[in-house]
Amino acid sequence: QVQLVESGGGSVQAGGSLRLSCTASGYGVSTSGVSSRCMAWFRQAPGKERERVANIDKGGSINYADDVKGRATISRDNAKNMVSLQMNSLKSEDTAMYYCATAPPWGGCRGFNYWGQGTQVTVSS
Repeated sequence: QVQLVESGGGSVQAGGSLRLSCTASGYGVSTSGVSSRCMAWFRQAPGKERERVANIDKGGSINYADDVKGRATISRDNAKNMVSLQMNSLKSEDTAMYYCATAPPWGGCRGFNYWGQGTQVTVSS
């Protein structure tokens, strides 16, 4: 079992920055930490499908969606069981609910089976 709690969302002007944080807890990370499994950020805007924004796998390899490359940085702090997403140069199209998710420790970055409640990011132009 893993519980994920996001924070850091809010309203910002276009061009601004936000740092989203996801704190993990529960048996699945209590001893092994967030580095034992793939951690990812997804987002979903109204009327659109959920899309993956970024992920960091067990080995530390990172992938970003094309439309956030150069503007987003995902990082993790295993000691704090925390994964963060720094978003810079925000655009109105970044407006969405952002979710933290984790995949089973035996797999890669797929089959995400634990999700947070989400944190809203609203970018005004």
